[in-house]
Amino acid sequence: MKLLLDSCTLIWLASEPARLSATVTSAINDTSATLHVSHASLWEISLKHNAGKLALPETPRSWWTTQVNRWGLVELPLTAESLHRGCELPPHHKDPFDRVILAQAEIMGLTVVSPDGEFTPYGIPLLW
Repeated sequence: MKLLLDSCTLIWLASEPARLSATVTSAINDTSATLHVSHASLWEISLKHNAGKLALPETPRSWWTTQVNRWGLVELPLTAESLHRGCELPPHHKDPFDRVILAQAEIMGLTVVSPDGEFTPYGIPLLW
């Protein structure tokens, strides 16, 4: 299974794994799964940390590198196509970071791992 972790899923995986559903925990621990993470999440996490809205045990740069290495995450860069597609999606969800994550999942055929109920109307595979 090819999974794309939403920003909150990555944060919970790193700091509060008990908040993840049993289904998500099982999928993440499945050695045949490929875990992806978007640079949109990197941007969102860094902005929230710098604004004092998200505490991290180290700088966002160090924290990100630690998580990528710890979980063997495949990083998805922001591309013009993912940004355009994120803007073209129907307006069910207003968060621009989530819209880009949804667009990347759609483009690359990934399953989004998120508890966000606003993802459902897009018809993109969702796991929680």
